[in-house]
Amino acid sequence: MRYGFVVPFADARQFAELAALGEERGWDGVFTWESLYGEHAWVVLGAAAMTTSRIRLGTLLTPASRHRPWDLASMVSTVDRLSGGRVVMSVGLGALHPGWTRFEPDEGRRARAEKLEEGLAVLAGLLADEGFTFDGRHYPVRAMGEGAPPGPPPPAQRPHPPVWVVGAWRRGRTRQPSLERASRWDGLLVSVVGDEPLEPGTAYDLQTYGEVVRTVRGMRERAGLPWDGYDVVVEADSTGQFVRLEGTPADWAGVGATWWVESWWAVDPGPEGLAEVRRRIEAGPPS
Repeated sequence: MRYGFVVPFADARQFAELAALGEERGWDGVFTWESLYGEHAWVVLGAAAMTTSRIRLGTLLTPASRHRPWDLASMVSTVDRLSGGRVVMSVGLGALHPGWTRFEPDEGRRARAEKLEEGLAVLAGLLADEGFTFDGRHYPVRAMGEGAPPGPPPPAQRPHPPVWVVGAWRRGRTRQPSLERASRWDGLLVSVVGDEPLEPGTAYDLQTYGEVVRTVRGMRERAGLPWDGYDVVVEADSTGQFVRLEGTPADWAGVGATWWVESWWAVDPGPEGLAEVRRRIEAGPPS
């Protein structure tokens, strides 16, 4: 099991300082989140790349459907080169909220899913091959014309930095398209959706989580994709304020998790909240 944490709020300088502290205290990853209007996630991660040398740097998460994929590819590959190959990007459809719809109307879940699929294909294609073309409904990519300026250098991680994808397991459904999408990439963030909610304050239980992991592993095996090196993420909070999970990190590793990411979303913004985040980082990963 590897251990990371999400910084719920900080400016770029503060985030870079917290990332360096996390590296010093033995954490394996530090994550930020993307907003439509706020601190720019990839600028923040670039700042952290300059203050660290080992810890992985990522998003939790990136609503990839609202990005032009070539813009996202430029940002991801720039920070990956700057960090010497330490970037990981988590993607999903994104949670609609007033901070999103203030600037952009909701196109609907289907359109966002289509854009996510196409956008990831374009991102991976561009980072693997400068001459990549794509005949997409939302994102057609034409051949480079004569005299066109060259693209950026390739990212440090080849063919592209790891992409973790939200996989929403829908109870009682035979077809699981969200899990199928996650199985084709580099990691899984488990989400459970159903008519019967779990207990308030919980995300999933060990049994359900293990079932989802086994399902995705079967999908990868049938597609001829390796399981070794595939990441499986638990979004957790050891304090129990944001989400309560049964057992210990070792129990979750036992059902297939490879990353335990502390998500301290319940901490209030402001100087006192930032001090509490720093205290939790200083304490090191949970046992």
